[in-house]
Amino acid sequence: MKARTLLIFLLDIQLVLAAIKSISSVQHKSNLPTASNRFIVEVEDTSQIPPSERSTLSPHELLFDHLKARNVTFNVTKQYKAEGLFVGASITLDNPQDVSALKSAPGVKDVRPVRQFSIPKPVSKYTVTGRNDPAIPPDTEGTHVATGVDKLHAEGITGKGIKIGIIDSGVDYTHPSLGGGFGPGFKIVGGYDFVGDDYDGTNTPAPDDDPMDKCSGHGTHVTGIIAADPGNEFNISGVAYEASLSMYRVFGCSGSVADDVLVDALLMAFIDEQDILTLSIGGTDGWTESISAVLTSRFVEQGKVVTIAAGNDGIWGSWYTSSPGNGIDVISVASTDNYVIPLQNATVGGVKHDPITYLDTLPLPVNGTFPIYATSNSTTVEDDACNPLPDSTPDLSDMVVIIRNGSCTAVQKLTNAAAKGAQVALIYDELFTSMDLGSFTASIIQEADGEWLVQQFVAGTPVTLTFPQHGGSADFPNPFGGLISIFTSYGPSNDFYFKPAIATPGGNILSTLPDGTFGVASGTSMATPFAAGSAALILQARGKDVELARGVRSLLESTGQKVPSTKIEGDPLQTVTQQGAGLVNVYDAVHAETIVMPTELIVNDTAHAEPKQSFSVLNAGKSSKEYILSHVPAGTALTVQADSIAPAPGPVPLSNSTATVSISPSKFTLGPGDSQNVTAEIFGPTGLDRTTFPVYSGFIDIDDGSQSFHVVYLGLTGSLIDKQVIDDTDSFFGVNVPTIIDSEGNVQEGAMNYTFEGGDIPTLIWRQVFGSPRVVVDLVDRDIQINTTLNGRDVDNGARPFISFPTSTAPGSFAQVETIGSILEYNFVSRNSDNPNVNGYYSFAWETPTYANGTVVENGVYRLLLRALRVTGDVAKEEDYEVYLSSIVGVDT
Repeated sequence: MKARTLLIFLLDIQLVLAAIKSISSVQHKSNLPTASNRFIVEVEDTSQIPPSERSTLSPHELLFDHLKARNVTFNVTKQYKAEGLFVGASITLDNPQDVSALKSAPGVKDVRPVRQFSIPKPVSKYTVTGRNDPAIPPDTEGTHVATGVDKLHAEGITGKGIKIGIIDSGVDYTHPSLGGGFGPGFKIVGGYDFVGDDYDGTNTPAPDDDPMDKCSGHGTHVTGIIAADPGNEFNISGVAYEASLSMYRVFGCSGSVADDVLVDALLMAFIDEQDILTLSIGGTDGWTESISAVLTSRFVEQGKVVTIAAGNDGIWGSWYTSSPGNGIDVISVASTDNYVIPLQNATVGGVKHDPITYLDTLPLPVNGTFPIYATSNSTTVEDDACNPLPDSTPDLSDMVVIIRNGSCTAVQKLTNAAAKGAQVALIYDELFTSMDLGSFTASIIQEADGEWLVQQFVAGTPVTLTFPQHGGSADFPNPFGGLISIFTSYGPSNDFYFKPAIATPGGNILSTLPDGTFGVASGTSMATPFAAGSAALILQARGKDVELARGVRSLLESTGQKVPSTKIEGDPLQTVTQQGAGLVNVYDAVHAETIVMPTELIVNDTAHAEPKQSFSVLNAGKSSKEYILSHVPAGTALTVQADSIAPAPGPVPLSNSTATVSISPSKFTLGPGDSQNVTAEIFGPTGLDRTTFPVYSGFIDIDDGSQSFHVVYLGLTGSLIDKQVIDDTDSFFGVNVPTIIDSEGNVQEGAMNYTFEGGDIPTLIWRQVFGSPRVVVDLVDRDIQINTTLNGRDVDNGARPFISFPTSTAPGSFAQVETIGSILEYNFVSRNSDNPNVNGYYSFAWETPTYANGTVVENGVYRLLLRALRVTGDVAKEEDYEVYLSSIVGVDT
C-alpha cells in the first residue's frame, strides 16, 4: 500500500519527529501533569450509607472531622454534592504523608490527584475578512450534506426542545448568529463562568454568572457549529440551531484548567439537567481513570449524551488517547477533512495557458508581473537546488524561481535560491502537499504545472506569472477530502477501550467568532460539537428518554459510513483506532429501523483474548426484514516501529493482513419487534511481526435490504505485558535514559553529593514509549544488588530482593529485603511523544531531601530505584516491572 503522506493541506503543523533535545536544557523541576498535593476525594453519598450507620453529620463533615482528629492540615477548595452522581471535595494537603489518612477516612471511595488540561487550541484558525475571503470553504454546508444533516433540517428536525451544555472557554453570546443575548428567551439560555479572564490554571479562580468570552474565541466557534442561526452572510447554520444552550466557562484567556474546576462544571451541568454535554477539551492520558473521564462516563449511565474531542495528536501514533474523552461510555470524536479546499491561482502571461493553482489559502504577498527562472533545465533531477547555484546564475530578485522537490529539504533549496537574490519561488511536487518552507515567500504547485514551466523556460518562451491579491481563489478538490484528518489521535486506550467512537467533519470548518466575526478552524474540537448537534437531532426525532440517550452512541456507530485510509484503489479501510465506527450519517441514525447492541466488540490482546463475541439485532420496524451479515476488515495498524521499542508515528502504517471472522447465523429473517442473537468468532491475523503490536479491526455488516448497519471490533496480535514501557535508548537526548542530571544540567556518571541548597539538586529524567499503570521511585541502599531491566549505573547484578511499595499490595513474588522509602508514586501514566517541547519526557526534581510521606532523609549515600509496571501486569509481581537503578546520590545537607 502506498503510505499517506505525513503532510496535509493548509494545516500549520510542525512535525518534530526524531528531534534530539539537549539534556542540559531540561529545567530542574518536575513536569508530571498533576497539581502538587491536590486531590479530589469521592465519598459515599447519604443514599449509599445503610440507615443504621447514618450519622447526623454529612459525608463531608465526617471526612473533615476524621482528618482534623489526626492532625492533618488541609484546605478545602470545593465541596461537591450531586447525589447519585458524585459527592466529594477538592482538598489540598500540607503534607503528602497525610494521603494515607485521607484514604482511610470513613466513607471515602476514591482519591485521585488533580491534573491540568491546557486551553484547547485548534490545529489551525483564521478569522475571515468578509464573504469573499479566499479562506472560506467553497461549500459551507457540505459537511451537512455529507452527514445527512441537511435532509433532517428539510424535515424540520433542528434540535428544538433539546438542552445542550458546553464546557469550554466561554462564548460571545452577543454575536448576531448566536441569538444576540444571554438568558431565558435567547439561544444561550444559561451557564456560568467558573474562572474569570485572568485565570491560568495556577491562580485562584474568580467566578461569576456571566460566561462571556472575548479573548479566546474557541468556545464561540464551537457554539456556532452546534447552533449558528441560518440566514447569515456566509450561508452557514448550526447542526442543531434550535437547541437551547448553556455555556460553562472553565478557561481564562490563557493557560490551563485544573480538573477540580472541570468537576464543578460537570456537576452544574448535571444539576441543570442538560440532555447533552459537549467538551472540546482534553489532554494526553491514555487511560480511562481520570476523574473527569470517570464522571463523564457516569453522565451516560444517568441517561445523558456526552461528546468529547478525541485529540489532535495523530502525528504521535497509536496508544495516545485523550481524557476526558477516554470515559468508557462517552462519544470520543474523530475528525474528517472537508472535500473541497480554497486555494490561490497565479495568472500566466506571455502565452495562452490556464491559471496555475498554488497551495495557499491566501495570496502570496507579491505585486507585479515576473518572468520565470528554472534552477534546472531537466525535470528529472531530484536534487535540484540542493547545492549552491552555479556562478553563472543571474540575479534572481525580479524572477519567480521554479524548483523541483526532492533529495533535500525545501528550506535548503530556497536558501540556495535566496543566495542568488530570489524573492519568490514555486516548488513543484508529485504529491502536491504542504511542506516546511521556512520564512521564504514560496509555495507548492502541481508536478505537471512545474514541468510545463520548466519546458517553457528551456524553450525560451517569455512566460510571466502574476499573483492576484483579490479574486484569484480556486475551489480545489482536497485529495484527502472525506478521509480522517491526519491530526486525529489514535487509540486504543492503554486499557484497551475503543477510542475514538465516531467521526464527524472537523477539518476547515467555518463558524462564529467573537465580536460578530467568523473564522475557519480545524481540529477534533470542531468535530465534537458537530457530534453534539447530531445527538440533539436524534433526541428530538426519536424521543428524549434515558434509554435512547444511552443508545445514541450505538445508533451513530451502527449507521456510520466507513472511511478508507487513502483514495488509492486496493488500500484498506482506515483502522478503527482512528476512524472509530466511521463518519456519522445522522439521517440514517434518526430513521433506523434496526437496532444493534452492542456496537463495539473488544477481542483484547492475545493474553486476554475473547474471540467469541456476541451482539443482538432487533427489528424495530413495522414489517419483516431479511438480514444478511458479512465481514468487512479494516487495515491492521502496526503500532510500533519494526526492530524498535518506539511507537510508529502517524499516519500509522497499515497492513492488509486482517482478522478472520466467522458469523453465526449469517442470514435470518425478523418480524416486527423480533430480535436475533448473533455470535462472531474473531481471530487476529497471522504472519505479522508481534513486536510491531498489530492492532486489527473491522466491521460486521448487517444489511436489511434497504439500509446497512454494522458493529465494529478491535483486537491485538500480541500481549500488552510484553510491551516495553521505559525508553532505554539515546534517541531523544543523545544520551541513554533514564538518567540523573546534576544542577549544571550534566548527566551524573558517578557518585555525586547534593546539598539541596541554591538549586544543587538531582533531577531524574525518564521517557515512556508506552503507558504504565504505576510508576514508583524509591530510595534504596547504595550497595543494593538487583537485576535491572534497564540501563543500570555502576551496579553489579545479583540476587533479586523484595521491593516495597508505598501503598499496600497483596503478597507477591518477592524476597524480604525492603527499600528505605518512596519519594514518588504516580499512577496511570501516559507515554511520551517525540516532541521535545510537549510531553517529550518526564522529569522529577528531588527538591528537598524528604520522602514522599514528608519525613526527612538522613544524610548519607543512596540510589534511586525507578520501577514502571507493564500494562496488564500484577502490581505485586516484581517480574512485571521494568527496573532502573541510578548512580549513587549523596545527601549532604
